[in-house]
Amino acid sequence: MSEHRRKQAQPQGGQGGGRAAARRAAQRPAGRRADPSRGVPTASHSGSHEPEPSYGGRAEARKAAQRGRRRAAEGGGAGAGGHVGGRRGGGGGPDGPGRPRGGRPGRKRLIDYPRHEKYGWRRWVPSWKLVTGLCIAFLGSLMTAATIAYAMVGLPNPSEASKAQNNVYFWDDGTPMVSTGGEVNRQIVKIEKIPMAMQNAVISAENKTFREDSGVDPMGIGRAVFNMATGGQTQGGSTITQQYVKNAMLSQDQTYTRKVKELFISIRVDAELDKPDIMAGYLNTSYYGRGAYGIQAAARTYYGIDARELNASQSAFLATLLKGATYYDPNGAPSIDTNASAEANTMRAKERWAWILDEMVKDGHLEAAERAKYDKFPMPDPPKKNAQLGGQVGYLVDLAKAYFINNNKKGYTADDLAEGGFEIKTTFNKKKVNALNKAVTDIYKANIDPKKRPDTDTHVQFGGASVEPETGKIVAIYGGQDATKHFTNNADQTGAQVGSTFKPYVLAAAMRDGVRDPDLGPEQGAESRTKVSPDKSKYNGKNKLKIKDYNGDIWTNEKGEEWHQRNDGDKDHEDINLREAMKVSANSPFVQLGMDVGIPQVRQAAVDAGLLEDSLPGGSNPSFSIGIADPSAIRMAGSYATFADSGTQRDPYSVQEVTKEGTVVFEYDKKPQNTFDADIANNVTDVLKSVVMEEGGTGTPAQLPDGREVAGKTGTTDGNKSAWFVGYTPQLSTAIDMYRLDDNAENKNRKFLEMFGTGDQDKIHGASFPADIWREYMTVAMKNTEALKFPEPSPIGEAVYGGGEPSPEPTPTEQPSETPSEEPSETPSEEPSETPEPTESCDRWNGCEDGGTGDPGGPGGEDPGGVIGDPGSSTSPPPETGDPEGGDGGGGLFGGQGG
Repeated sequence: MSEHRRKQAQPQGGQGGGRAAARRAAQRPAGRRADPSRGVPTASHSGSHEPEPSYGGRAEARKAAQRGRRRAAEGGGAGAGGHVGGRRGGGGGPDGPGRPRGGRPGRKRLIDYPRHEKYGWRRWVPSWKLVTGLCIAFLGSLMTAATIAYAMVGLPNPSEASKAQNNVYFWDDGTPMVSTGGEVNRQIVKIEKIPMAMQNAVISAENKTFREDSGVDPMGIGRAVFNMATGGQTQGGSTITQQYVKNAMLSQDQTYTRKVKELFISIRVDAELDKPDIMAGYLNTSYYGRGAYGIQAAARTYYGIDARELNASQSAFLATLLKGATYYDPNGAPSIDTNASAEANTMRAKERWAWILDEMVKDGHLEAAERAKYDKFPMPDPPKKNAQLGGQVGYLVDLAKAYFINNNKKGYTADDLAEGGFEIKTTFNKKKVNALNKAVTDIYKANIDPKKRPDTDTHVQFGGASVEPETGKIVAIYGGQDATKHFTNNADQTGAQVGSTFKPYVLAAAMRDGVRDPDLGPEQGAESRTKVSPDKSKYNGKNKLKIKDYNGDIWTNEKGEEWHQRNDGDKDHEDINLREAMKVSANSPFVQLGMDVGIPQVRQAAVDAGLLEDSLPGGSNPSFSIGIADPSAIRMAGSYATFADSGTQRDPYSVQEVTKEGTVVFEYDKKPQNTFDADIANNVTDVLKSVVMEEGGTGTPAQLPDGREVAGKTGTTDGNKSAWFVGYTPQLSTAIDMYRLDDNAENKNRKFLEMFGTGDQDKIHGASFPADIWREYMTVAMKNTEALKFPEPSPIGEAVYGGGEPSPEPTPTEQPSETPSEEPSETPSEEPSETPEPTESCDRWNGCEDGGTGDPGGPGGEDPGGVIGDPGSSTSPPPETGDPEGGDGGGGLFGGQGG
């Protein structure tokens, strides 16, 4: 090759070069392992011979490149092998700011970002591999975190608020009486008690995928957002499971933390609970407005029925309320929001109700033909005033509570009732309760005036009870003017003595057990008895009759003092049969008859009729036979019902059935007992019928206007401290009592007060206000019922004469009277002694150390007073000691006046 065609050697430094020079330099071999021929000196174009620079191996090139980069950084851009200011105006070399055309790229990293083989903006755009890897890592992290969170999240217990319930009391026809015992109007029911129509309505309205989803529904959330954006009908973004979790297990705070918890707990709940359980939990914890929590309370609040009776149309409306009762209750809530008027709410409710029904058809939950039937909006009942425990309702509730607590076999206590959740079906008839309350109120307002007669008309109390003879159900009571003001239930045991209304038990004992033979000793006489005929047997009716023991000895107390029995009004009666003695309420014959039969036998007859033993005094005092006992009005009505039902005794009861969460936990199942032969009971009834139905009877004011048969007895006690009328028809037995008692809870020395002058009457008898109340009430209670007749009694017993003394001429009188005698009492030498032999039982003549009450917490019927542990219940007052100047129950030598 000619010399002039040879390329000139590139300068090693100074000016010129640039990228091309750098490229050529990089292409030359270098290093110790280079070809030796490359080190031969060559001549330049000028003929000079200069040695070619030698380069080392790859290591040497790397070091040179690194040195070039350092120099470029220090010198402002000159590359490792080029001049500053090359053709493109910048330092050359692979690491210069210009794009290199030679050299090797940097080392590739594990996470290639910025990307090693890209330049400019492309270096900062991640590759698809990088994006995919990051997404996989992110999703993996989320799944790992979710798995850890799911494992750490336990299934929380439902909050106490979500389980809070009340007790619901029902009238005898199943309609609600009152809800009480808890702060929340809720009654939890099992899923079996919730109609499928209600479940499906909620599913179609709230969560169509409920039965398939896993507790959360992302598609549902998206659909809810889309519908909200487009203005369509919305389902909630939350599933039914989520809403149940929110209602029952979490706070109601709208925070992201709660929402995250809700999601995880919902998944857990769905995994561990069956769908029916979740549905039941949701429907039982949701709020439906008007203070109703849960589907059972909602059904009763809006339609007055149980949840199991809801149809598809009603269910669709209740499902509508779940969207917000404030804006969907047709009653409206303008006090909360002016947009929630009755008209606006009704329109909204109708639209959503129709939409839910249509959705149920689309979802296959409702046949189109059935849907067509529901063309009319199921307008709910107007709101009811919240029933309070005032008036008679409080007494009814207390009585039912006490009965359930004392008679259930599962051991439920007052504390259990306080937790709520019980549904208590009582025996009380609303119409009869109202009728009895009205009768007492009418008589009180017409006759009792505490302002006008403060000395005689203050502290007047009435009590009453009505019992069905055929069943033993307590259908009505009168406990006092107001349960929130007067805390003692006057229908229960109060300590008021019953007076002559006790005499039927003496007559029943005489017909059943007979009188003892006075000619035989105590043992033989007790075995040899003669059963008594009420019509053939005659007894001495003398006033101040000396009472004898069955063997003819004058009865004396431990001090040797004789007992002289007085009649009401100090009237003398000739020898009269027991029917007539009952009719005019003569005391002497029945006191002597009780001694002839035996006080233990009389006591047993009273118990067999239905009185409780703890209401009966002990001992053998002659006045036992004329009513020094203090049973309740309930027990008096129940015991007379035994005679009305021909001797079949049934304990009065006030609770038919109790359920808790749909399960029956109590059901009345006591069996009746035949304690008296029908002949005995029917003869007692026939005698008591004479008291009311025959002229001259003390009970004639109780005659009913339709002429239906009535049997009954008046009673007035010693010192005119109480007065009674107890009577019955074949279908209903009712007891009414009246007394004066200052029962202020702060008054620790309470006493029964005399009723002379009360109601502007000289004396209160059983035939006055008590009989008037009885008649007014029974007239209403027996309306539209058949006027049944009592069974015809068969003749019974034999003719017996008792009394010992010859009978005096009867005191002239036009009609038996219960007016107190104006005569003074006997001379001081005949003053009665009030020191009868003490017994372990409550002594009705000297009072009771414990106040004379029965066991307020014991079992055995209705007499336990009030609710166990109720601070409002008051203790019954001690019965009064005998008063020799009046009443049936006098102690001492002279028995009280009758009535």
